[in-house]
Amino acid sequence: MGFASPAADYAERPLSPTVLCNIGSESRVLETDVGFAVVEPAMKIKSGDILLILSDGHTQFAKLMGKTLITDDGEAIEGIVLEEIEVLGRVTFFINRAK
Repeated sequence: MGFASPAADYAERPLSPTVLCNIGSESRVLETDVGFAVVEPAMKIKSGDILLILSDGHTQFAKLMGKTLITDDGEAIEGIVLEEIEVLGRVTFFINRAK
């Protein structure tokens, strides 16, 4: 057999989406039209965060701007309509497909 190589002490683990995006046990990876989105549970949200929301039975991404949600198509969701929205998580990364 022999001795273990001392170079093994300096070897790095290979890069993968799991390592780069810090994907944990509570993370979800969703396929989108252009790639993937990594979604974490929304414990603390702040203005500027992109959220995965459930609205009228459809999931979509929306950016939180103050007390308003701005959807991908530019629609503003605010006021009493926000009570009907369910936040499913906070998007931490978007991964684009390379073709």
